[in-house]
Amino acid sequence: SVDCSFSQGVCDWKQDTDDDFDWNPADRDRGDGYYMAVPAFVGHKKDMGRLKLLLTDLKPKSSYCLIFSYRLAGERVGKLRVFLANRKRAPVWEQNTGKDERWRTGKIEIFQGAETTNSVTFESERGKGKTGEIGVDNVILISGPCPED
Repeated sequence: SVDCSFSQGVCDWKQDTDDDFDWNPADRDRGDGYYMAVPAFVGHKKDMGRLKLLLTDLKPKSSYCLIFSYRLAGERVGKLRVFLANRKRAPVWEQNTGKDERWRTGKIEIFQGAETTNSVTFESERGKGKTGEIGVDNVILISGPCPED
């Protein structure tokens, strides 16, 4: 298992330079480190912010599970999508509303076939809302299929 969270993770995170805004670190409520967030008021409607996780040394023909915490807090805050590098066209995961301000867990299976996935991109799309934020935290990559809840 590889810890790619933001406080002391060993992974290589990059801000996309072709997007409209950057993700920024935000302090956790408990005071133990920080997560990455996009406040609702940043940018214009439909603007995008992308944060890319570069994956190196994933073995071909094996499966991995990317597990992460996410939060969509606030009305009409926008969308959070996840893309894998070898499937650029369509997101492999998407969420557009938060029922409440709670953190939830997302899981994505990554299968290393002939084409290897060398990055995962978290994309935030600005909504109509003026308050709230989209947040991502506790990003962990484990080998093998995703565990059942």
